[in-house]
Amino acid sequence: MKESIGKVPGLAVILVGQRRDSLTYVRNKIKACEEAGIKSVVAEFPDSCAEEDIMTSLSKFNEDPSVHGILVQLPLPELEYYLEFYKRTLYVLQMTCKSFLVQHLDEEKILNLVSLEKDVDGFHPINMGNLSMRGREPLFVPCTPKGCLELLLRYGVEIVGKKAVVIGRSNIVGLPIALLLQRHHATVTIVHACTKNPERITCEADIVVTAAGVPSLIRSSWLKPGAVVIDVGTCPVEDPSAEYGYRLVGDVCYEEALSIASAVTPVPGGVGPMTIAMLLCNTLDSAKRLYGFT
Repeated sequence: MKESIGKVPGLAVILVGQRRDSLTYVRNKIKACEEAGIKSVVAEFPDSCAEEDIMTSLSKFNEDPSVHGILVQLPLPELEYYLEFYKRTLYVLQMTCKSFLVQHLDEEKILNLVSLEKDVDGFHPINMGNLSMRGREPLFVPCTPKGCLELLLRYGVEIVGKKAVVIGRSNIVGLPIALLLQRHHATVTIVHACTKNPERITCEADIVVTAAGVPSLIRSSWLKPGAVVIDVGTCPVEDPSAEYGYRLVGDVCYEEALSIASAVTPVPGGVGPMTIAMLLCNTLDSAKRLYGFT
């Protein structure tokens, strides 16, 4: 593209706060952009930023013709507030402190502002809606689910007619990967926090995709012999010996799973790099669409 028309794809990232896993993801995405020759820019905001500041930055990226993809790094942070009550008439509340969490950023409002044509994360309601409907195609498929499916396809895992269990029902992973597996004619069951007997359900699956965010949730007893396991869960665990003071672990007890499954993705090094690869693919597709480049 650069040699033919003098243009390169551009990716803009909105990063709010200092959440450690989010910092890792963004750092890896920017590094991958550099390696691939994709222009990247990061707009960083503190936890306490005003929603209007993010919206203004998004609007600028929407209007910038050199930006072909916009990514809002999720989840957006919550703020912790401390309220002290010193009312003399209420003795129970004297000299006490109550803390609670407040979601001060409207995630839905922010994601809805991202231009449909630049929604390389695939979270725009129209993209998600088209993904859920037969006969419709989204402009972009969410990167992590798209990476999970690409792993299955590249390794020749049979999907048609197979039983698949998706653990977790988030908009980011659980819902879209369930839709993608259905598109490839798997019989899909979603397991979530309210599911009864999740272990019994999961151990019947030929394909397990887990995105619960619970370290070592999936033990060998949860798995059918020969199952294919894709571990999307990434949880930071304190580790002073690690470069950044922590390491990432997945939902699956990796060593246990290796003894019974036919294939297991590691954490880190499994789904993470695939997510980034799909983000770059979506950004490239967006630029090709804009420039009419084939």
